[in-house]
Amino acid sequence: MSNVNTFRQLHDNSVPLRLPNAWDAGSARLIESLGAPAIATTSAGFAWALGYPDGRVLPFDEVVASVRRIVRVLNVPLSVDIENGYSDDPKTVADHVMQLVDLGIAGINIEDGSDPASLLALKIEAIKNALMKSGSDLFVNARSDVFLAGLAEKSKQPEEAIARGKLYALAGADGLFLPALVQSSDIEMIAGATPLPLNVMAVPGLADAAALGKLGVRRLSAGSGVSQVVLGKARALAQDFLNDGRSETLASNPLPYTEIQNLFAGPIQR
Repeated sequence: MSNVNTFRQLHDNSVPLRLPNAWDAGSARLIESLGAPAIATTSAGFAWALGYPDGRVLPFDEVVASVRRIVRVLNVPLSVDIENGYSDDPKTVADHVMQLVDLGIAGINIEDGSDPASLLALKIEAIKNALMKSGSDLFVNARSDVFLAGLAEKSKQPEEAIARGKLYALAGADGLFLPALVQSSDIEMIAGATPLPLNVMAVPGLADAAALGKLGVRRLSAGSGVSQVVLGKARALAQDFLNDGRSETLASNPLPYTEIQNLFAGPIQR
């Protein structure tokens, strides 16, 4: 079975697929070692790790290079968050995606953000056409920022999300991602109204995975949450070390050196 088929099947369970998003090859391999059946990247953490701000400014060649490093150390399917595809031109976006397909990825996230929904639909159609011409497959997760960016009046956001989900499904999308969707009643309504597997993002106030599964959610992403916590802890450790220079600061529950080394003992041969 291909990685893409495996990844598709992971969206067909009563408990959502949980993705504690990675931001580089090291974090991806670490998460895989914990038993994750698939890895997804966070575009924000990805950009920060490469020295760029989040928000569609990451050069695409940097994306390709980082994805190549991640694929090299993984055995499980990888889905890559490509923001808006790093272009407003559907053909260019499709070309970008095919470069990643050639590296062996199983899926992508691609977002509308403040762009018209029709533009994302055109990008999805271009991607699917390119995949068909090449005889390739890919799980295309359409991210809509209806809730995250307030793209509609609050009372109309569920209705707008459903409309966009149906549009993206017609364009060929395989999943619908709605960051900042929190209310259980809205989740249940949208999950029942969209033909696509529903993906939500972990935020305070969101129900746990088991409860979300009962509401119809099929995928739960950590987004940039894990990378933000890691950076927060790194800042605190570095600040303490700068302030006092105490070696004890660096002995605060570290992952042992040999365990980290062992994460890369086998995969580096690929």
